[in-house]
Amino acid sequence: MAAKKEKSLKITLVKSTIGAIPKHKATVKSMGFHKLNSSVVLPDNEATRGQIAQIRHMVKVEEV
Repeated sequence: MAAKKEKSLKITLVKSTIGAIPKHKATVKSMGFHKLNSSVVLPDNEATRGQIAQIRHMVKVEEV
């Protein structure tokens, strides 16, 4: 049987966390961002979508 290809999302941090509320800063850190304009590739699932929804004003999302 062919292996099922899992979808992924490339997420880029485009806005600084300076001045952001602590909950949003914690979300950015937990997603693996270290500095501005850095990108991470995460699986496309409900947990990741929830995190993106919380900080949607700070990130850019692309399907990989």
